[in-house]
Amino acid sequence: MTTESADLYPVTRLADAQRATAAAGLGALLLTPGPDLRYVTGYDALPLERLTCLVLPAEGDAFLVVPRLELPAAEHSPASRLGVEFVPWDETDDPYAAIGARLGGVSRVGLADRMWAMQSLRFRDALPGAEQVLAGTVLRGLRMRKSPAEVAALREAGAAIDAVHAQVPGFLRAGRTEREVGRDIAEAIVAAGHTTVDFVIVGSGPNGASPHHELSDRVIQPGEPVVVDIGGQMPSGYCSDSTRVYCVGEPPADFVKYYDVLQRAQEAACRAVRPGVACEAIDAAAREVIAEEGYGEYFIHRTGHGIGLETHEEPYIVAGNAEPMAPGFAFSVEPGIYLPGAHGARIEDILVCTEEGGERVNHRPRELVIV
Repeated sequence: MTTESADLYPVTRLADAQRATAAAGLGALLLTPGPDLRYVTGYDALPLERLTCLVLPAEGDAFLVVPRLELPAAEHSPASRLGVEFVPWDETDDPYAAIGARLGGVSRVGLADRMWAMQSLRFRDALPGAEQVLAGTVLRGLRMRKSPAEVAALREAGAAIDAVHAQVPGFLRAGRTEREVGRDIAEAIVAAGHTTVDFVIVGSGPNGASPHHELSDRVIQPGEPVVVDIGGQMPSGYCSDSTRVYCVGEPPADFVKYYDVLQRAQEAACRAVRPGVACEAIDAAAREVIAEEGYGEYFIHRTGHGIGLETHEEPYIVAGNAEPMAPGFAFSVEPGIYLPGAHGARIEDILVCTEEGGERVNHRPRELVIV
């Protein structure tokens, strides 16, 4: 356990989550492998059909139920610092029934947002009188406000993905396929320090008009814009996500025109970030610029999403979300313009809300890069 890891996953989170559980009127949280469990304990447990579950009662002591064969991994994880009881179970045991017996007659429980349906149904049988709600409703207020250590981890992730974007011009040239370019980018993501490659989008020409385009064998042509959206997870558990647009040769005139609009929209949204501003107001700041120039119908998604232990988490930067910004919120600002059958563009940075405004963690140039 390094000092950095201890700062990222402080032991105080357990008590914070327990207080939030009681305040929400829940009898317990049941956290299986995934971002909720890792946030509270630091334990990046394997998601298996064998149950691993942190049981966090609103009152009383928490305990971690683990398959006996996973006990060494749990004991060597940050969860070992928490002082919780480890409860191993054997292959012929029923861990759901054991948890139900220990919890007794709780009336409401919070299930990890990423819990498997199979496990949720087993808990329904083991706790037949308990209403099931999402643990995210309890943990959202904690997870949205990043600590200084979490912000530092996001800066590290931002620098790592920036280093990959710096190499992209060397991978792009006419005659290569999107898949070939994507393979090079994926290798660079790992080489830059990520433990996993979460996604690689290389959208050339008309494929750039599909925001979540999958890599294909389409050959990149001269004069085509290419949208490159990439991200992964760092050893810290925190994620990167950044989009830049490149053009192989001279870009089409209509593309240059709306790319300028897009730059101004992204800048307007970034300038709008400050404490107290509603999430939807940041979306509106980008959308208004694009709509005023006649491209409103081609901006087909929200302006951004929260980021941390998940690439997509709260808060969402979208119309209808009146949640006020607060220091520590971390999220993407990524307006896009997509012309079906022609091309598209998106510019994405991760920002952190500070007392002074918005701090970008991505610093690559946002101008169109011609290669």
